[in-house]
This record gives sequence, structure tokens and C-alpha cells, in this order.
Amino acid sequence: MDPLEIEVKFHLPDIPSIRNRILDLGATSRGRVFETNIVFDDAAGSLRRSHRLLRLRSDGENRLTFKSPPPEPRKTDFKIRQETEVIVGDFTAMHRILTALGYVRETVYEKWRETFELDGAHLCVDTLPFGSFLEIEADGETIRDLAGRLGFDWKKRILLNYHALFELVKELENLAFSDITFDHFKGLSVDFTACLARAEAETD
Repeated sequence: MDPLEIEVKFHLPDIPSIRNRILDLGATSRGRVFETNIVFDDAAGSLRRSHRLLRLRSDGENRLTFKSPPPEPRKTDFKIRQETEVIVGDFTAMHRILTALGYVRETVYEKWRETFELDGAHLCVDTLPFGSFLEIEADGETIRDLAGRLGFDWKKRILLNYHALFELVKELENLAFSDITFDHFKGLSVDFTACLARAEAETD
């Protein structure tokens, strides 16, 4: 059985302060990298409708990832996905293979990510064109503990993925584009706090 990915997100109005708090807990930074992510689907959009994700990522390495709901879906305090991921040698060649198999590019999203490690947990400070977020990935008990130690209100956790968060921004700002790139957001002033009430209440 593929491993489970268990995580939550929190919106970050201020990166330096949370970064300092993470380091004060004894976490180690693995560095900050720029990511380009391409999400694929079939022509009918069946992957998205069934809450599955096929993603090709470049972040210094090239990664092909497939995510799907856990074997026994249930109401939970966390975002839980079954995840399979492999490193691929050639980003462009993998893109061609997926296209040849009939998959089409659904969307592209970019972000800067700094990853911290602490006692087996991964804490990712993500900066996207429409806002910044902390993603905590670990087992459920550890996630709750770290969220509390970092000063987050558990009721304000976010379980949506970044594509779904962008859909909230797109609706609010009446945006005409679908790719989440920094170039598309040039000249736009987006205040994600206007979307927080819905982001914190909804799940994938």
C-alpha cells in the first residue's frame, strides 16, 4: 500500500516571524527552492472529479506524483492522501510521455518553498503568487502539537490544496487566467485574507 500523506496548512501574513519560531524549536532548514508544477488530467477531467492528482514538478529534481483519497475515506481534522512519487530524469521527456498517453495540462502553479525538518516532521513555508502558507506534514498528533507550539489556532487550519485555494481567489478577483504563475499576478494586489473564512471552512 502506498504511504499516506497527512498534512494541514495555515495562512501566513508574516513569514519572518514564523520562520524564526520554527528555527527556535530546533528545526533544520533544507533551503529554499523555486517550484514549477504541472497538473495533468484526462480530457474528461475525471482525475479532478474523483479527487485524484497527477502532477509533474521541477524543484531542482523532477518528480512525478500521483495522489488519491485514502483507502477508507473518513471525516478528519487533516488533509489525508495516498501518495506515490518517483524521481524522473528528464522533465520535458516525462511531459511528452504524459501527453502521448492522453493526459492534458490542467494548470501550472509556481511557488517558492523553504522546507524545515524537525523530529520527522516536514514544515514547508510556501510563497505563492496569491499568498504565503505553512504546510505541516507528519502524523496527526505531531501536526497538532507543532501547530500549537508555533502559536496557530487549530480552528484556522486549511485542508484545501493550492489549486482549490486559487479557485477562491479567482472567483473573488474575477480573474480570467487559470495558471498560477508570478507573471500572471504582476501588477495585481491580492489580499488572501478576504478568502480566509471560506478556506478555513472548506475541505478538498
